[in-house]
Amino acid sequence: MLRSRVGLARSRLFVARSLHSSRFASQQAARLANVSSQQYEKIYQPAKGSYEPLDNFQRRHLGPNPQNVQNMLKTMGYDDLDNFVSKLIPPQVLEKRALQLDAPAKGFTEQQMLQHLQQIADKNLHKVRNLIGKGYYGTTLPPVIQRNLLECPEWYTSYTPYQPEISQGRLESLLNFQTAVADLTGLPVANASLLDEGTAAGESMLLAFGAARRKKSTFVVDSRVHPQTKAVLTTRAEPFGIELVEVDVNDVDACKKALGGKSVFGGLVQYPATDGSLLSGQVMKSFADVLHANSSLLIVASDLMALTLLKPPSEFGADVVFGSSQRFGVPLGFGGPHAAFLSVPEKLNRKIPGRIVGVSKDRLGKPALRLALQTREQHIKRDKATSNICTAQALLANIAANYCVYHGSEGLKDIARRIYGFTTVLAQKISKESPHTLVNDTWFDTLTVKLANGTTSQEFLKEALDKYSINLFAVNEDTISLSLDEIVTKEDLLNLCQLFGSSADLPESLPEFPTELLRTDAILSNEVFNQHHSETAMLRYLHRLQSRDLSLANSMIPLGSCTMKLNSTVEMMPVTWPQFANMHPFQPVEQAEGYRELIKSLESDLADITGFDAVSLQPNSGAQGEYTGLRVIKAYLESKGESHRKICLIPVSAHGTNPASAVMCGLKVVPVNCLPDGSLDLKDLQAKAEKHADDLAAIMITYPSTYGLFGPGIRTAIDIVHSHGGQVYLDGANMNAQVGLTSPGDLGADVCHLNLHKTFAIPHGGGGPGVGPICVKAHLGPYLPGHDVVEMMTGAPKENRISSVSSAPYGSASILPISYAYIKMMGSKGLPFSSVVAMINANYMMTRLKSHYDIMFVNEMSSTKHCGHEFIIDLRKYKAQGVEAIDVAKRLQDYGFHAPTLAFPVPGTLMVEPTESENLEELDRFVDAMIAIKGEIDLQVAGDPKGSVLKNAPHSLEDIISSSDWDARGYTREQAAYPLPYLRDNKFWPPVARLDDTYGDLNLMCTCPSVEETVAKQD
Repeated sequence: MLRSRVGLARSRLFVARSLHSSRFASQQAARLANVSSQQYEKIYQPAKGSYEPLDNFQRRHLGPNPQNVQNMLKTMGYDDLDNFVSKLIPPQVLEKRALQLDAPAKGFTEQQMLQHLQQIADKNLHKVRNLIGKGYYGTTLPPVIQRNLLECPEWYTSYTPYQPEISQGRLESLLNFQTAVADLTGLPVANASLLDEGTAAGESMLLAFGAARRKKSTFVVDSRVHPQTKAVLTTRAEPFGIELVEVDVNDVDACKKALGGKSVFGGLVQYPATDGSLLSGQVMKSFADVLHANSSLLIVASDLMALTLLKPPSEFGADVVFGSSQRFGVPLGFGGPHAAFLSVPEKLNRKIPGRIVGVSKDRLGKPALRLALQTREQHIKRDKATSNICTAQALLANIAANYCVYHGSEGLKDIARRIYGFTTVLAQKISKESPHTLVNDTWFDTLTVKLANGTTSQEFLKEALDKYSINLFAVNEDTISLSLDEIVTKEDLLNLCQLFGSSADLPESLPEFPTELLRTDAILSNEVFNQHHSETAMLRYLHRLQSRDLSLANSMIPLGSCTMKLNSTVEMMPVTWPQFANMHPFQPVEQAEGYRELIKSLESDLADITGFDAVSLQPNSGAQGEYTGLRVIKAYLESKGESHRKICLIPVSAHGTNPASAVMCGLKVVPVNCLPDGSLDLKDLQAKAEKHADDLAAIMITYPSTYGLFGPGIRTAIDIVHSHGGQVYLDGANMNAQVGLTSPGDLGADVCHLNLHKTFAIPHGGGGPGVGPICVKAHLGPYLPGHDVVEMMTGAPKENRISSVSSAPYGSASILPISYAYIKMMGSKGLPFSSVVAMINANYMMTRLKSHYDIMFVNEMSSTKHCGHEFIIDLRKYKAQGVEAIDVAKRLQDYGFHAPTLAFPVPGTLMVEPTESENLEELDRFVDAMIAIKGEIDLQVAGDPKGSVLKNAPHSLEDIISSSDWDARGYTREQAAYPLPYLRDNKFWPPVARLDDTYGDLNLMCTCPSVEETVAKQD
């Protein structure tokens, strides 16, 4: 094991501060911060003649300038921001303390931030050669992909492709990812990525558990599975009462005995294994046969690079294959983000978790792509969902897919052959010339070596680092392992030969891959993998894809609940710096001082912002954060002898991931009603808390509510649950309306998760990455997740922690500098204005639109006159006249906008959230578009043929130019394409016309050589 050797006090729990410490006692007992218009002007722009730098971040991040804000306030009937906020947020909710961040109160300027981050980055030992392996490998990110995809805002600022007409580029790229995975694993149905290898293992296990109708309870795991994967399996298994049984698959008799019980529903092997060995086809087939005879599933964790040469798992009877695509061009990044993959045969295509891209046709009969089955399953099935997954790793999957496109089949095989050749040369040198003993007799890239002459692993690792700047992995006290990779050099090989005590005489050429292990089927034969191997061709292909997608580079994306705020260039720049990108998550902690400093400071800031005491950054999505928070609550209750508490109260308005996460934690969901104004029904909550008092574990509340409202009864709700023995989980999905104004911890909650990809500026990346850390009160701190491979840098002693929820100790660590930079540049004075400006933008838009549309829960007849950071446009009354919310969503594409959130949280509605990053001109442009669409709705309702423009939207360029039915439509090409004047100067053309609501053919979509061929097959 790699262990941290820094002198951290293991008993240290608090990463921030106690909420009641003396340093807050002197805070002014007024509102928490000055959020007046005058203060906004001060933070927005330095005074003329000031010595202050001019590149302050706030005026770049916050859209409206001070004069805009005053005009918007006047439109709404206010004269100052302070008055507006006091009316918007109930007085019993506003905090009485100011933020105490580890940064200048005014925030770093952009150049100061870059200098500061460079100083932190330089503390990471990134030039060392990391041969640690264990699922993380050195790789080369082709510069053409780095510059034109990973660092390109058209790729990283786009939203999840739920609106397919304006997402065709990413959908094509994700289809390429699915095709590559299906080809390499030999199984025909693959998803569009999962979070990481460990959580993919958990999803695979639960898939098998569900396939057995949960009537079996034993899962068999080969001893040579990666240790971090086994840890995540332990976490996932416990709530369902699944027993994990570890076996040595090579011990056939013992294995058959373990598999013979009727309670076994599946088994997992790693191919290649964590020690580097390759299970023989005979052993794998035997393992599969025994499982299948018992109606159980064989699950294989595998490596896509190895599978370019190795016989695919499908040949041995695999039912599920998963793993990580990290080594296909995605940097190590201290553990993430990396796109996991998962593939299954056709018989399991309706059980596969995550998103799937399918092939369909648009309104004109042309081929087009869309998300197919399993799209946001948990939002439909809620507590009946089989997974709580809500996001994926689309940006990283797109890197991996285009790495395959750029290299092609032969290019990938050349890389794999080189890796195998270097590994084989080293293996031969160790076996024949070294005093040490090679443990594994088969390999692809990994060797395990038992050390001789009393040498300890730690001594050997120290010598490797001190003499050759190489990191290896300590398996135990006298055994090490190492994994070679794409970037290994001849010099590295010579250094390793010397390290192991063998000669430096190398063979003239690298050994060839053994014929008996070599796959014989064709891979990546599709046209797309055989066209774009020059940089010019690849550049043009990437540009073609990005031009078929709408992103924040085109216009505002006003999605309620999803918060598509600015991802500033300064925040994004460090992600690809080698000091952050080239770090292995299992490097000794003393080599990661920069990450340690950044993580510790970010945890402290997040604790301060949320009003909590301890933080875990391990969960790598919002839904994973929900799951982790509830698991921590369960661990706390069990420590008190209250394991019987399994009731989780969840309002009916909650995100669908809430009930899904609760069930994944072994809790029983009891819904709580909401009142007609959208607020929580406190009487119903009181009744259900009393009814379930003996078994109440927790309540999950989103605040502000999913309807975008600050309910005044939140403290009462928290007190009710606490008084009946439950813990309070506040869903942080809408934390972006609270920062600096109110906080979950100060309201009395026990735990919350944060969506760093919403509130704290990490980009959505077309459907991921995300980060979902949890923040907890002191009594829950000891139970935050640990890690089985490395000791955590911060937090409670290891013995108290729950097991890992993700493969890497800090989840998607390489994108944490984004949120770190955002917080530090906004500063304690600027952060409250992120919330304030988001809310003034939303209320300004709502004020302009409320005379044209019905706004749910906010009207002159109710007690609520304001929304929070988002509002809901009610379109249900038009359905009887033939106009639905989907029509408005599609028509907005013709106006150059992505639709607001459709049909959530209320069917037949659109939920709008402008964020604080949009300027007044863009807000007005969207409002003008919605007002114009209202005129089109009125025409449709009145039966005027011109109103049918809604039913045909969006209109692609091909539709405008080539369609011959315009005389019969009742409206003109100009009305379709240019309904407002600004579109003549700045028009984003949907690349395809409207898609219908039928899903793609699952039997074809993962294996199609091209969109055109797939549609031909469907015909």
